[in-house]
Amino acid sequence: MKVLFLRAVENVAQPGEIKEVANGFARNFLFPKQLAVAATPAMLKQHQAAIDQERKRLARESERLQALAHQLAEARVTIPARAGSEGRLYGSVTASDIAAALAAQHAVTIDRRDIILEEPLRRLGEYEVTVRLRRELTPKVKVVIVPEATEASA
Repeated sequence: MKVLFLRAVENVAQPGEIKEVANGFARNFLFPKQLAVAATPAMLKQHQAAIDQERKRLARESERLQALAHQLAEARVTIPARAGSEGRLYGSVTASDIAAALAAQHAVTIDRRDIILEEPLRRLGEYEVTVRLRRELTPKVKVVIVPEATEASA
């Protein structure tokens, strides 16, 4: 009997595969546990439509991420921080701070875990920080840390 696998079955098939299996294996194991369905023409057509829809969704997502990567590559984020006279920060600028600044200044929401920092930034200056959108898509964002304006000058 030909079946369309809905979920992975170890040492048998992966989801989406169509395989010939024994009738008893299909009726007694695969169908009751909803691991597979009979490979009827209607089911195959429905499965192909779902695959096509998923491809379109992935293409739209890829376009969106490419546009976001382009936007991030051109972005310049300014973060004010308290610093000493030699440019050393009293605290540090972390991935969370950079994510918050991106959201505030460019209306771009990035998870802090996707911002790659070797260590927190502890000095004033300009840095290039990598943002991981996908494994192969990692734009660099310019982060400028400037001294915080103080009210002592009034």
